[in-house]
Amino acid sequence: MSRVVIGLSGGVDSSVAAYLLKQQGHDLVALFMVNWHERVGTVTSACTWEEDALIAKMVAKKLDIPFHIVDLSKDYKRRVVDYMFAEYQAGRTPNPDVLCNREIKFDTFLNEALKFNAEFVATGHYCRKDTTEKNGQTIYKLLAGTDHNKDQSYFLCQLNQEQLSKALFPIGHLNKPEVREIAREQHLPSAERKDSQGICFVGKVDLPTFLQQKLQPKTGNVIEIPASFIARKKELEITEENYRKICFHFPYKPWNGKIIGEHQGAHFYTIGQRKGLNIGGHKEPLFVIGTDVHRNIVYVGEGQEHPGLFRPGLFVEAENVHWIRPDMKMLPGEKKDFLIRIRYRQPLEKGILHVKEDGIYILFEDEQRGITSGQFAAWYLDDELIGSGVIA
Repeated sequence: MSRVVIGLSGGVDSSVAAYLLKQQGHDLVALFMVNWHERVGTVTSACTWEEDALIAKMVAKKLDIPFHIVDLSKDYKRRVVDYMFAEYQAGRTPNPDVLCNREIKFDTFLNEALKFNAEFVATGHYCRKDTTEKNGQTIYKLLAGTDHNKDQSYFLCQLNQEQLSKALFPIGHLNKPEVREIAREQHLPSAERKDSQGICFVGKVDLPTFLQQKLQPKTGNVIEIPASFIARKKELEITEENYRKICFHFPYKPWNGKIIGEHQGAHFYTIGQRKGLNIGGHKEPLFVIGTDVHRNIVYVGEGQEHPGLFRPGLFVEAENVHWIRPDMKMLPGEKKDFLIRIRYRQPLEKGILHVKEDGIYILFEDEQRGITSGQFAAWYLDDELIGSGVIA
């Protein structure tokens, strides 16, 4: 059988993944990643990496597999956390978990695994891998996990063929209750541990406090935009001339609404956000519908159905388009139906990819709520993830 390095996190998913690989007869090595040391902004009740490492070591001992710890914190800070700060400062909302998988788990960590002569790297992701042959070449397919409530393929939407060729997802065919049951049956120390929450490897954080490590508070105006001001963009004719109007947020100006309060920095807010505004006097909750980090303005609208929360499309710049299946790459002038996801655990939505010279315009069958610059859009055919890109 193969030499496999399992990324053992101390959670139940990676523990069961390790158990299954052991049962299959693989030559298994457990490797625990230390990616973050700092405590600033971290919610105190969150587990520390030291506790995670202790549980992971106990699991490895239970399964009788070698256990090692590798410190990747310098790369994690440079390639994930610094990127996060830069994106927030620019008024975008990044997804650190997607970056962590692309830049750390299947890059830096993969290189560490190769030092143990590993043929594969395994993780506890709820997704599956398959292969197909095309022109005599093996092509790797990334498939959604069988448990649609836990499917994590979206987090891997930036992987490439080389990374997929080395990846194993031992629990992708299982649902979460089955994974828990296996852990209990095998008396694994992680069997009853709660799922981790928050930023990948940093843990659950108070985001404004975390961001204030580098982004300074700066008082600015909160401006309310009335629903009547915004003409629904879906009423625009779907023509190439209108693509950019359809696929971008409305360019609000300070004179489009009225000042109703103050905030401590537009870069701390994201589209669709409700908490943290602390402004009363409205029948329905206020939601962020736009930010302007240059003028330091947060635009808000009243109510969950405010038209400023909805968009019929989005745009991905050509340089930010990624094809997991390069053999299915589309060329300018082409269009195709896909199922699209713009955030983790969001239901797949029908849409059409229109490829132009400057990038991809995605037009949805139904308007989508809370499309956010900096996040990732991923497109699927049935249960296969074909490609993805950063939303402009």
